[in-house]
Amino acid sequence: MNIFTFGDLLDHYPYRHIDRTKINLISEITPQSEFIQVAGVLVNFDVVGQKAGRRIVAELKDKTGFLELIWFQGLSWVAKLLEAGQSYLVYGRVSFYNGKPQIVHPELEILSPEQQLAKNYLEPVYSTTEKLKARGLGGRQIGKLTQLLMGMIREKDIEENLPSSVLKQLQLVNRFSAYKQIHFPQTNTEYENAVKRLKFEELFIAQMRMNLLRSQRHRFSKGVIFEKVGEYFNDLYRNHLPFELTGAQKRVLKEIRADTAKGKQMNRLLQGDVGSGKTIVAVLTMLLAVDNGYQACLMAPTEILAQQHFQTIGLLLEKIGVTVKLLTGSTKSAGRKKTLQDLSEGYLQILIGTHAVIEDVVQFKKLGIVIIDEQHRFGVAQRARFMAKGRSAASCIGNDGNPNTQNIGDDSLWRPGL
Repeated sequence: MNIFTFGDLLDHYPYRHIDRTKINLISEITPQSEFIQVAGVLVNFDVVGQKAGRRIVAELKDKTGFLELIWFQGLSWVAKLLEAGQSYLVYGRVSFYNGKPQIVHPELEILSPEQQLAKNYLEPVYSTTEKLKARGLGGRQIGKLTQLLMGMIREKDIEENLPSSVLKQLQLVNRFSAYKQIHFPQTNTEYENAVKRLKFEELFIAQMRMNLLRSQRHRFSKGVIFEKVGEYFNDLYRNHLPFELTGAQKRVLKEIRADTAKGKQMNRLLQGDVGSGKTIVAVLTMLLAVDNGYQACLMAPTEILAQQHFQTIGLLLEKIGVTVKLLTGSTKSAGRKKTLQDLSEGYLQILIGTHAVIEDVVQFKKLGIVIIDEQHRFGVAQRARFMAKGRSAASCIGNDGNPNTQNIGDDSLWRPGL
């Protein structure tokens, strides 16, 4: 379970808690009762029935009445725990049979005279494995280990990693209290406060790390520079657009243009409803690359979508003389060979395709920008392989495969570090 250290054990959180802070009287049990905990003396027990119906039936008595306990499994093991006249703490789901309350497969704990009956905390339940259970490390045993560990450590042993101002502003408990209360809370409110604190800590550190990486890449990343808005872009924009661009589309294009002029890697997310014009922004962005002597590629998650893009974009760019080809898993051998050759030699300016475009045999001469339609449907490794296409080009310089990021939405556009 990847628990090697005390820290690992503390980070192995319970998946639920059992409220055993109250001792019920048997007379208080009603048909509406669900889980109950009672303390009493075991009056008697016996093994009854035959074969599949064989079971242990016991009777527990407190000062208000009697409660039947039944076990259908592990009979030999249970029989060793039972002793008539011994006091027990019993917990389980209550049911009624012939009008009498009973618990099937209750949890049993022998009560010593000096033992406090009810626990002063909610009892944690931990996940484990069948193999660990067989070796005596079930959820209860993990709980006892964790309780022993919590008794050994002090607040100074779990250093605070959030600023006091943040704790005060968000009303978060300190780190030591969070660990204590997520394992052994006295109330549900304590547990909820611990979860809130630890969730925020995890998110806070993750966001800090991401922003640190983004900051470093903004400062040190190298990308190609699109120096101009050239003939292809202007021709399409002025003479062949099927509609007037919206204010939002123009704003995004200006932001992309500004990013691509800085010489830094760009990773941009473009978000918009269906039919809002994300594709035309992508087309104009690819033309920025083409105008500056670079190739562009668009990858779609399905062959149908790739074909649709090819038909729409190819028809539009045919008017301005930009070469566009389609590459999918079903592309014929002859056509595939010609496409790959034109791509590697630089004659093909824009490639549209499916996962086929990230195959090793697909080599660009001078890849400048990659566009992934519905990028959430691709894995991180697949997108990284796509970016590597830029690093393998003849003119490429170093790139670690992780661009600096700027997020604005749904289809991702980025330039590899060439």
